[in-house]
Amino acid sequence: MSDIIEQVKTSLDALTQEYETITHNLANISTAGYKRRCNTFSKSLDEQMTGLLGQMTGTGAETYSPGSIELTSSLDFSQGNFFETGRSLDFAISGKGFFVIETPNGPLYTRNGSFNTNQNGQIINPQGQIVAGEGGPITIPSNVEISQVSVSSDGSVSANGIPIGKFQLVDFENNEAKLVPAGDSCYQMPDQNIQPVAAENIIVKQGRQELSNVKMIEELVDMIMVSRLYEANMKFIAARKEVASSITSAAMA
Repeated sequence: MSDIIEQVKTSLDALTQEYETITHNLANISTAGYKRRCNTFSKSLDEQMTGLLGQMTGTGAETYSPGSIELTSSLDFSQGNFFETGRSLDFAISGKGFFVIETPNGPLYTRNGSFNTNQNGQIINPQGQIVAGEGGPITIPSNVEISQVSVSSDGSVSANGIPIGKFQLVDFENNEAKLVPAGDSCYQMPDQNIQPVAAENIIVKQGRQELSNVKMIEELVDMIMVSRLYEANMKFIAARKEVASSITSAAMA
């Protein structure tokens, strides 16, 4: 019985992690470029739920073993919807690819193309980090208004009709799943042996933002299921402890 209890405790830990993942997704539903975090269960939640409810109602109690739920975490990089802002330094990528952000600790990658300029006229992200161009930072001349900045579909940037650079746009192809969150809708590649390639078949859209790909209804449904399964596991532990206590009391009588 102790093995079963230990398995259920493992399931409770996994369910807690899943609940935290869901709440994190919901908290970032309005964050531009955010990609939902998701957990893959090694055992079907429906199977767990059906079995535990059978255990609690007495059906299937002789054959059911709850087992343990284990998680593997990943990121869902599917594209979110676009929102038109009309702002000259808002950009969205249609297709697979990332903007590159330069940092002292190495490059970061993001789908959040809501940019600004620093005191030197360089295009930066909301955290003040430089957005990489293919030939270095992209600098908007001081005599050019932001409204005069235009970007073509391939990421080429012009100021008042004069080319001033091109966004560095990259893709990790089949290695995309190895990216890990680095905060502020940015991601990093922990494996230094994996280098990105130039993104292909993409379109850069100016005056738009890519919304989070979190779907509220799906997350809320998952939250309800996780909460119910957590409660069922807790009841299972309580029932097992009650049975053990009754057996002990009978033995001592």
